[in-house]
Amino acid sequence: MITIEKLNFDYKKKKLFKDLSLDLKHGSIYGLLGKNGAGKTTFLKILAGLIFPESGEISVLGFTPAERNPDFLKELFFLPEEYTLPGIKAGEYKKIYAPFYPDFDEERFFELISEFNLPEDSKLSNFSYGQKKKFLLSFGIASNSRILLLDEPTNGLDIPTKTRFRKIVASSQSKERIIIISTHQVRDVEHLIDPVLILDEGRIIFNETMDRVADILTVEKVSSLSDTADILYSENEIDGYKVVVKNRDRDQNAIDFETLFNAVITNPHGIQSAFNGGSPNETK
Repeated sequence: MITIEKLNFDYKKKKLFKDLSLDLKHGSIYGLLGKNGAGKTTFLKILAGLIFPESGEISVLGFTPAERNPDFLKELFFLPEEYTLPGIKAGEYKKIYAPFYPDFDEERFFELISEFNLPEDSKLSNFSYGQKKKFLLSFGIASNSRILLLDEPTNGLDIPTKTRFRKIVASSQSKERIIIISTHQVRDVEHLIDPVLILDEGRIIFNETMDRVADILTVEKVSSLSDTADILYSENEIDGYKVVVKNRDRDQNAIDFETLFNAVITNPHGIQSAFNGGSPNETK
């Protein structure tokens, strides 16, 4: 449903994307991870047709996003990290903007408004940052758009609301929908996103399902780095080290997202070699 071929994009004379290619399939909740400044927000804006690549081919649902075709726009909802809302109430906002989405589910919209404890009789412009985010998330999910792009959606949410967010997003997924969640708060989306995409140095350097990650990699705790061969990544801990190694016994020892992300960023070639069946490069 989304195909990108040799995408190139410069920002302030810096090469942000270099020959980036990627295929994304419907029915998945993709996690787009990367360091600050890696280009996650820019990537989502390009998919939404809000900014244009310098070269390369992009197809989203068969459309070129930069053309902003109405038939394309009705199937895409983009929740940015920063936004403003007008001085109107939730019902008025729905009345104005819901017609742009032919499959908008009004009942679901007000269910989510209630679940997020948002006051229907208050002007949206008076909402807090977190309330505005919950409102737009409710609208985006109720839009039933086939493409849902969420940029740092858990910023501004408290811990109970983050739990509710994961539950709501998971329940909103369908076989026809692609959800892409861009975040650097990897713990907030653990057990929600799958596959995982990691963006670094202008390219997608990692694109794997969590089942395959569990099959290929495992985490061990050791007292000394010399106790374990072929270490892909290590972190100091109070009682020794946490290390990432190739899962030779195929044990299903789940690797947490934060450790996975750090391992991929620190030792991309070693991690890639492990997934390609080669011998990992030792990294300490």
